[in-house]
Amino acid sequence: MSTKPRVPTGFPEGFLWGGAVAANQLEGAWDEDGKGPCLADINEYTNDIPVDQKHNGEETTERVETLLASSGRIFPKRYGIDFYHTYEQDLALLGELGLKTFRTSINWSRIFPHGDDPEPNEKGLEFYDRLIDAIVANGMEPMITCHHYEMPIALALKYRGWYDREVMDLFVRYCKTIIDRYHDKVKLWIPINQINLISAESFNALGICADRVDNLLEAKYQGLHHQLVGCARVCQYVHETYPDLQVGMMLCGGPAYPASSRPGDVLAALLRNQTQYFFGDVMLRGEYPISMLRYFEDNRLDIRFGEHDLEDLTHTADFMSFSYYYTSTVTEESYEEGNKCRPNPNLEANPWGWSIDPKGLRVTLNEYYDRWRKPIYITENGIGCYDKLEDGHVHDPYRVEYLRAHIEQMREAIRDGVDLRGYYEWGPIDIVSCSSSEMSKRYGFIYVDIDDYGKGSGKRYKKDSFDWYRRVIDSNGADLG
Repeated sequence: MSTKPRVPTGFPEGFLWGGAVAANQLEGAWDEDGKGPCLADINEYTNDIPVDQKHNGEETTERVETLLASSGRIFPKRYGIDFYHTYEQDLALLGELGLKTFRTSINWSRIFPHGDDPEPNEKGLEFYDRLIDAIVANGMEPMITCHHYEMPIALALKYRGWYDREVMDLFVRYCKTIIDRYHDKVKLWIPINQINLISAESFNALGICADRVDNLLEAKYQGLHHQLVGCARVCQYVHETYPDLQVGMMLCGGPAYPASSRPGDVLAALLRNQTQYFFGDVMLRGEYPISMLRYFEDNRLDIRFGEHDLEDLTHTADFMSFSYYYTSTVTEESYEEGNKCRPNPNLEANPWGWSIDPKGLRVTLNEYYDRWRKPIYITENGIGCYDKLEDGHVHDPYRVEYLRAHIEQMREAIRDGVDLRGYYEWGPIDIVSCSSSEMSKRYGFIYVDIDDYGKGSGKRYKKDSFDWYRRVIDSNGADLG
């Protein structure tokens, strides 16, 4: 006798409450134990330059070489929070927090310093041996990102970054190397972080120098095609070699709303969102949507497919994941100006202008699950704030308020039927900001006494939010008070 399906009442048993970081934002030790420079190592902190005049994320060969050789300038991701040397104490604190899972990346340039080295760097592998063992020992399931803005710079200078198919082949070799090494300890893998961020993280994501290609936008999408094929080849390898592993894909999430009910604005939002969702269509459905092929055609972008690319793309990911920080709006006019988005005037924002939209998270979860019907992990979410250390304490009720509102909407999405498996708060220990390369933009439950210039004691302090998140985890999301 069949029974009527029931609406879930809360977070499922075994839900993975976690935290996420990236190697380049916390490890430091940028030139130790054979590591080569990666793309993030030339992200400069320039507090004296107004936001609207900061570098737009595109690079030239000359600028890359200049930054790489510079002395006396500030590159915070080269020293991070010294996690390379403090990971044991930091992971012990995160274990005390009660994290069930911890997402970090393996720095590609620690394993293959030049990208095309004949053999991997054993000292780099040995560091991640120790790190992953420590994650597990502290009660956390590791989730590993293979490429999180850490491509060896040599691949941008010797080749043309992801624009050249050789880099795709080198990436697949790198992924196979670390998956072979850690497959018995790591069951959750994401080949490429936020694969759709070609506008905000152009060079960091693709390593394409603007002066080495004729049409930069076309080169970006060609590089993205190579990333998509490379990820599919990684999925095929894992499914055939280690069927107990799960390989996912990751977007920078958050839809664009139509700025008004004008049909032109509604259509613009639909078209803009299709250019973001297509990555999931390829990686979860195994084919390019016609809407994206038309986008290429309308913008005169000639994207070249290899002989076996379409067949390779049929090897799809097991789960989808996404980061969620803000939503935006789009008008017919802003879309025609280059698929641009605007802030939502109906929402408050953090000091960096990122809108705060908890209900947008529920919208995003429902849209993604309706579209792809794959298990979902929220692999980044949090709020960057200016935290103040006073007598060894950090009072951060604003962080609790933000996270509480978002977790409430996650619970509503689960009640809507979304198969949400885990939640990774971004930067559970303070790290260098990805977007601004500063320490002042803090996300963590643990304060790290280092400033934007790398000065400070380096001491760790639990913020008020530490105990709050521990209660959330202990109650499996039932206690949000």
